[in-house]
Amino acid sequence: MKMVLMQLDIAFGEPEKNIRHAEKLMRETLREKTDVMILPELWTTGYDLKNLDHTADAEGEKIKKIAGAWARNMNANVIAGSIAQKTESGIFNTLFVFNREGTRIKEYSKAHLFRLMNEEKFLEAGKQDGLFMIDDIPAAGFVCYDIRFPEWIRKHVLSGARLLFIPAEWPKPRLDHWRTLLTCRAIENQAYVIACNRAGSDPDNVFAGHSMVISPWGEILAEAGEEETVLTVDIDLSAVDTIRSRIPIFEDRRPELY
Repeated sequence: MKMVLMQLDIAFGEPEKNIRHAEKLMRETLREKTDVMILPELWTTGYDLKNLDHTADAEGEKIKKIAGAWARNMNANVIAGSIAQKTESGIFNTLFVFNREGTRIKEYSKAHLFRLMNEEKFLEAGKQDGLFMIDDIPAAGFVCYDIRFPEWIRKHVLSGARLLFIPAEWPKPRLDHWRTLLTCRAIENQAYVIACNRAGSDPDNVFAGHSMVISPWGEILAEAGEEETVLTVDIDLSAVDTIRSRIPIFEDRRPELY
């Protein structure tokens, strides 16, 4: 299964510019068959939270149309990163997933809001799970700060997830945390981690880049640098069963103790 991670440099508070830029980068780089494409967190607006009342996507309608068309045209599954979605209940940081036919098959709104970047002042926390299917493979989506909550990730793996997709805007000062946490989530859950971070900076932050694909054994199969790039890697889905049979942690769990 071929994974393509779009590590974008995001223009602060400029949705139309970011959409045009993503489309241009796709046209220039995606020339071979792709199974899954993933974009970063809040890739249409960046962390311009104060202006989301004006720039957030009403009910996600714009991204549903655009990313659905991308999926159909590429015949690929699209993890459309996350966007600011404006609803009657407030503004959510929402991940959208589209299948190869361009049908939206999942919405997941970020469950854990990051206070260091004032998310709780402008966004509502999601309450639904992140489970979905990619070409009949059980998968789950999370957003950035969610990876600091291993119990949330494990809940999804116990429900069958074998692929863990994580769009992010992870700042550079915590790059070591990013790399360590992602590797831990892969090892402890014996699942693939496909994590797409952003590049560049905004008025308040410099971002880490270093999008990564990590095997169920904890091996880093591909890792970007800090600059905008498109990261491509093929993964072997049979590795999940191989690793889980080698070290049967799910059989050895003792949930009655915890």
